[in-house]
Amino acid sequence: MLGPRWKGKVQRLEDLEPIAKSLLPWALWEFAAQGAENNLSRDGNRQAFEDIWLQPRVLRDVSDRSIRQDLLGKSYAAPFGIAPMGACAMFGYQADLNFARAAKEAGIPFCMSGSALVPMERVAEVNPDVWFQAYVAADRATIEELIERVRAAGISTLVVTVDVPVPGNRRATYRQGFEYPMRPGVRIAIDGLCHPRWLTGTFLRSLMTSGMPHIENYGKGRGIPIISARAPQRKHVRDALNWEDIKWLRDKWQGKLLLKGILSAEDARAAAQAGVDGIIVSNHGGRMLDSSVPPVKVLPEIAQEKGDMAVLLDSGIRRGVDVVKALALGADFVFVGRPFLYAAAVGEQPAIDHAINLLSAEIDRTIALIGSTDLGDLGERLA
Repeated sequence: MLGPRWKGKVQRLEDLEPIAKSLLPWALWEFAAQGAENNLSRDGNRQAFEDIWLQPRVLRDVSDRSIRQDLLGKSYAAPFGIAPMGACAMFGYQADLNFARAAKEAGIPFCMSGSALVPMERVAEVNPDVWFQAYVAADRATIEELIERVRAAGISTLVVTVDVPVPGNRRATYRQGFEYPMRPGVRIAIDGLCHPRWLTGTFLRSLMTSGMPHIENYGKGRGIPIISARAPQRKHVRDALNWEDIKWLRDKWQGKLLLKGILSAEDARAAAQAGVDGIIVSNHGGRMLDSSVPPVKVLPEIAQEKGDMAVLLDSGIRRGVDVVKALALGADFVFVGRPFLYAAAVGEQPAIDHAINLLSAEIDRTIALIGSTDLGDLGERLA
């Protein structure tokens, strides 16, 4: 964690990235920042937003404007949430708890990751409205054990990630030594020692308060430690999961159910037929299949198939104008990932709060500049 001087340097979300890069061990930085293979999809996500133009209307009274947005039966203070990201507590001390607190105070949703290093029960105590994102294999007994744990924790919104049948090819990350679990060695040790703020403020602090971080939420019990010389590698193959499993899960899970990783209108149609409450249009931030299409490019055709579902989007959002563009193209809501992870590394909850406020202010400013008073007519502002 960096001292209070970070705040004057962070005037937009993108300012968090270079500060986080200077603080984090290289293995962690690569894990957060890199996409798959040549980063074509990661970079394409940003370029796709930059290729969209808005056409302002002028002399509209926008003095009484609002960026509130309804989603899945709830009203939120802004049309964005904090996306699920694995191993966050290695980047910032108790990052998942800080995300949960910040989201609750700001009136926005937070979806915790199934790869979190903090038990879902602790996160739900801090924020009872937290969402839970799950990676599930086609083993219905194991799925049932997990959803019973989620239900017992008091969590009512379940997000199933469906775009990772096998691991993505992130060889740059593996070369730096970031795997599940990380294997201790000279390289990892030197990397940590060269980043003393992270070593003392995040890693050693976590060891002293909670012990070695573990993957906590893959099933009914505790998972593997994040650093271990002997623990087996995390199983990461879900290639047998299919639509029949989703229909079965829909019958078992009585809360809100969303699918994350939809990139085609055909799959959106199948999701609607399966009875899910929403879909998240996403290419996993470019971390799985390189050359997977940027979500915002296929959003309009997917939104046409929404039926009664909510359509959300993540991947590549860095500015308030990106949020407005996504909503204008048919999204009901968006989720933002990496910038909030960098905020957790830079300044824990104060930096996360600051990032939320920056993004909210940018959205408010954008709708004023294009002549809108709320988020309901943004499609008319596309050039």
